[in-house]
Amino acid sequence: MNIHSAHPLAPRPWALEIKDLSVRLGRLDILSKLNAQVPKGGQAVIVGPNGGGKTTLIKTLLGEIPSREGAFAFSPARPRLGYVPQRLDFDRHLPLTVQEFLALGLTERPLWLGRSPAVKAKSLDLLSEVKAERLLDRRLGDLSGGELQRVLLASALCQNPEFLILDEPATGVDVYGEHLLCELLDGFKGRFSILMVSHDLPTARAHADWVICLNRRVIAQGPPEAIFNSSVLAATFGLHSA
Repeated sequence: MNIHSAHPLAPRPWALEIKDLSVRLGRLDILSKLNAQVPKGGQAVIVGPNGGGKTTLIKTLLGEIPSREGAFAFSPARPRLGYVPQRLDFDRHLPLTVQEFLALGLTERPLWLGRSPAVKAKSLDLLSEVKAERLLDRRLGDLSGGELQRVLLASALCQNPEFLILDEPATGVDVYGEHLLCELLDGFKGRFSILMVSHDLPTARAHADWVICLNRRVIAQGPPEAIFNSSVLAATFGLHSA
């Protein structure tokens, strides 16, 4: 069932179109004949069960995993991408500050030469956008889960992205951090196109203007009011999930 196909909507510009995309890892078909869209300037959320292929789709879009067949097309063709991973694997004992971490995406100047005033000012501006200015001189390894996610979001904004991809940004985040993330997502509306993976259906309902239900294939897609009903959720997550 594809909500968009079954109930035609007014034509709209797409930031991303996925066409008959299939991905195989080893002998296992992870994604099969995916067809989906992300509205330009909108917020699309991918929901689905664990093992349903959500992160695989993200990694394929980022070029980290090759597709078996099919294609995807961004509009514009080569947008500036920002990416916020589900988690950052790093040595928490490294003496790396938030300012130094952000500088890695802002300049090619080696860290041991120090940061210029312009880079420090830009780092502070980025942290201000995610309400985390106070973290500028904190050590990266000392941050809480929510603080680290905001720093990763600030890092994703370094290149002034046109298309922002977030993979489970609320993972390891406390309730306050979830509320803050919601505020930030609201503030990003219309600024760039967003594709987010989320297990949190209330968050998806509140912030998405387009929802893609994924379980190895696209079960349904469309606006939240068309997606969040018992039949679609049961088909996506299983008979007892609705």
